[in-house]
Amino acid sequence: MGKRKLGHESNPVDLASPNPKVPIDVIKHRTCWLHVLAYLRAHKMKMSRQRIRRLQLTAPCLLGTSNFPRRKRSERGVKCKIAISKQKKKLNSGEFECYLENLWRSFSEDKKTCFTCLDSLWFNLYLKKSSRANVLTWIKKKHIFSKKYVLVPIVCWGHWSLLIFCHFNENLHSNTKTPCMLLLDSLEMANPRRLEADIRKCVNYFCSFFKLALSSVYESNRVFNMYYLSSRFVFDIYKADDRPETRELISKIPLLVPKVPQQTNGEECGNFVLYFINLFVEGAPENFSIDSYPYFMDKNWFSPEGFGSFCERLESIPLESALH
Repeated sequence: MGKRKLGHESNPVDLASPNPKVPIDVIKHRTCWLHVLAYLRAHKMKMSRQRIRRLQLTAPCLLGTSNFPRRKRSERGVKCKIAISKQKKKLNSGEFECYLENLWRSFSEDKKTCFTCLDSLWFNLYLKKSSRANVLTWIKKKHIFSKKYVLVPIVCWGHWSLLIFCHFNENLHSNTKTPCMLLLDSLEMANPRRLEADIRKCVNYFCSFFKLALSSVYESNRVFNMYYLSSRFVFDIYKADDRPETRELISKIPLLVPKVPQQTNGEECGNFVLYFINLFVEGAPENFSIDSYPYFMDKNWFSPEGFGSFCERLESIPLESALH
């Protein structure tokens, strides 16, 4: 019998080993955990086994399966795509985490005392019933109820957005420091407020039963889905932390969607989220008030030139240095 090709399901690539043998087709294989890991290995970067496991859960590999046959790419098409990708490409979760860690280190310690940031894969993992309890345990260890602001980068349905918990360290009855949530989306759909009545009904329904498989009616509406999922996400966080707040109070936490600057193509969402984080940490008010909302978060929050300069600074940082 002939030797099995490296990367075949019967002869898998052990990328977690100290000196993995990574074939060229695996390095070029995109959008799965193998691709992300191969990229990091090729650039001599490290990744913990816990994060490798999370990648396996959120981005399964279809390499070598009979249901997804592969063919040789057109060299002409590849050359064209390489030229474009040097300028603009959507960040994968591995690259996003590297840039975020580097960005986080750039903030002063005084700034960081008011903030904490969740892993960008946790929300996606939360959607899977098998890993939901683990995610809630990890979040509990972050002590989010002792922070003024909690940053929750989300990658869902192939799109990056930023959820921010404000004043979750305050009593839900507070009139001066009202807990609320912000959803910063660079690809916001028109008039999401028209969905709020249905969203509130869903929140009450979630408290007794949660159905992960969304109906076909709602699958096409990404903004509704984010309301739908984030509401249940918050309820479960409160419950997992043994908080005294009632179901009714939690369901009334406002979810605000400011009209932030919008991306001009389908590849910039990850960079927008990183820039949202950068500007929000630097400019967040001492006490966030709904009466003063949306503060600086409007369509003129920043200029295309400012965003472009930020992206250039990101691209100038080698990913391997972002990990150290």
